[in-house]
Amino acid sequence: MDTSTRTPNTASSRLEIEPGYQSGFANEFATEALPGALPEGRNSPQRAAYGLYAEQLSGTAFTAPRGHNRRSWLYRIRPAAVHQLFTLLPSDRLVANFAEVPPTPPNQLRWDALPMPTEPTDFVDGWITMAGNGAAEAMNGCAIHLYAANRSMKDRFFYNADGELLIVPQEGRLHIATEMGRLDVEPFEIVVIPRGVRFAVSLPDGTARGYICENFGALLRLPDLGPIGSNGLANPRDFLTPHAAYEDREGDFELVAKMNGNLWRADIGHSPLDVVAWHGNYAPYKYDLRRFNTIGSISFDHPDPSIFLVLQSQSDTPGVDTIDFVIFPPRWLAAEDTFRPPWFHRNVASEFMGLVHGVYDAKAEGFVPGGASLHNCMSGHGPDADTFEKASHGDTSTPKKVGDTMAFMFETRTLIKPTRFALETAQLQAHYYECWQGLKKHFNPEQR
Repeated sequence: MDTSTRTPNTASSRLEIEPGYQSGFANEFATEALPGALPEGRNSPQRAAYGLYAEQLSGTAFTAPRGHNRRSWLYRIRPAAVHQLFTLLPSDRLVANFAEVPPTPPNQLRWDALPMPTEPTDFVDGWITMAGNGAAEAMNGCAIHLYAANRSMKDRFFYNADGELLIVPQEGRLHIATEMGRLDVEPFEIVVIPRGVRFAVSLPDGTARGYICENFGALLRLPDLGPIGSNGLANPRDFLTPHAAYEDREGDFELVAKMNGNLWRADIGHSPLDVVAWHGNYAPYKYDLRRFNTIGSISFDHPDPSIFLVLQSQSDTPGVDTIDFVIFPPRWLAAEDTFRPPWFHRNVASEFMGLVHGVYDAKAEGFVPGGASLHNCMSGHGPDADTFEKASHGDTSTPKKVGDTMAFMFETRTLIKPTRFALETAQLQAHYYECWQGLKKHFNPEQR
């Protein structure tokens, strides 16, 4: 039982409370902020305790197999249906149907970090869509956004009907107050907010910047480990879900919804973060990337990046995912007589990379924290010229530590289409292709 007290009726007070968490990935959690708020032995009693309303939140089809079924029961002060009519909130920053973007070039693309906004901008207003595939209305594919914000959400709440949100902070902490509890997230951590869950974001550091992968398809899950065995990569116990914590506030508030790429707003006379108790396996969670148990070669050759997989969204084809979330954390390189950085490659999959901290070991220059790169299907890429020369002549007789770094990749089985903004923004590095032009010809048919 969670015995935490009710959140006081001020937005700023959220920052003063250190939240507790429940451990495990997609567990059957049960938590209550008032004793006895959870019904015993049933989900929908005739009269719920404390005069609460019972409401089910379903993230999968009712008939999905038990191992994939996600739903939670919420016991709240008012049902989610209590709000005024939604009206369209004009925005040209978001894309949810990637049949409508410009033609996708086969060029390698790279961007500098988004600048911080100069006007007051909260988390929702700070999104800009960079790329994606599929369509939200078909519940297939993803959208990749950057965010930059300098204002906390005050008396404003948000939910996304298009997909679940995988948020990767790069600069600045996020305090996320959700219907189901509070999460404090900092760079080197990620947070996943399920489709439909209502939340508000405060900025403890005043500004924040990062990346968002909006997953339209099957829910993110932990990958199977196969021959790795029963341990390694992201361990389930390190995923943290909040305890119940509710707000009982009345006033003039705004509820913003995202549906099919459009933003809608409605007046609401109370805080929608009014869930006093809940149980189930459909809930927000966070994970510290520094806890990832990295696997690698201790003999020779460079393994595929599959060994760096944190979360996946599976497709209908076994072994082929619609989204892979992969990280490149600090690690030891021990392979002898081996080109240790990532090799040159062309993939059927497409890769959108970001950098949270430090330097990426395959790019000596130009790939900066907060920046991004896109290498689409069959576009050749790999180490830049300087990295190739150093790695080709380095000493591989002893291990080397790649430290002070955290890079990641959103990888998909289909083309990642950049938006018009991404192709025209001043952050696009026009000369990115030049990092490979210095690769020299070493071929000599007389010398092996």
